[in-house]
Amino acid sequence: MIKAEWYVDWFNSPYYHLLYNNRNEDEANLFIDNLCNKLELKTNTKIWDLACGKGRHAIALSKKGYHVIGSDLSENSILEAKKSSTKNLDFFLHDMRLPFSIKNFDAVFNLFTSLGYFKDINENFFVFKNVSDALNPNGIFVVDFFNAKKVTSSLNKKKIEQRGPISFGIEKKILNNAIVKHIEFSDNKQHFYFEESVSLLNLNDFECFAKQSGFKLLSTFGNYHLEPFDEINSDRLILIFKKI
Repeated sequence: MIKAEWYVDWFNSPYYHLLYNNRNEDEANLFIDNLCNKLELKTNTKIWDLACGKGRHAIALSKKGYHVIGSDLSENSILEAKKSSTKNLDFFLHDMRLPFSIKNFDAVFNLFTSLGYFKDINENFFVFKNVSDALNPNGIFVVDFFNAKKVTSSLNKKKIEQRGPISFGIEKKILNNAIVKHIEFSDNKQHFYFEESVSLLNLNDFECFAKQSGFKLLSTFGNYHLEPFDEINSDRLILIFKKI
């Protein structure tokens, strides 16, 4: 039997959502507000939230009057997201490396480091190609990724994250140009082990994917306030591409 990739089991686990339940909703809403203002999106804009998780960004976008489709590989996340479906918001189970059945989007958002999971770095190209195929001419693709250089220079190798009665032991290391995170914990007398691995993609990598897929880079930003990107100090690498 072929072992499933780490993200298939981990993203579908309730422990994943427990560990990351401290994500800042105000920060997410601020980012969405700033993006929409920067892009000057009209209220009838059709947006694809690619790798939407439980839909927090998609929900925020739909409340602004946009027509939003969210997709994710995690069945449990999509089931939860579907509870928020409305006439202008819907969710689908989908692997981003495969073509999407819905087309004619005006914008695609890929937020909160939702690329770079794959063993073969070239699989990220398939994502860009599928996004390009789903976008209208002159459509916009927004990618929000961590700043690889800052992450590697300030790596916190070991820590404990407490969530209620569960202590998550986390150990990070850099291996094969990726950040590998080992996650161990016990619950109800059972011991669990999960692993995350995210490629250390940089600006040049993304520009390469974009060039091969028919995109032009318009802007880069370094945080959710959309301040200029600085390779040394910025927390995020936020890129805005245009389909050409």
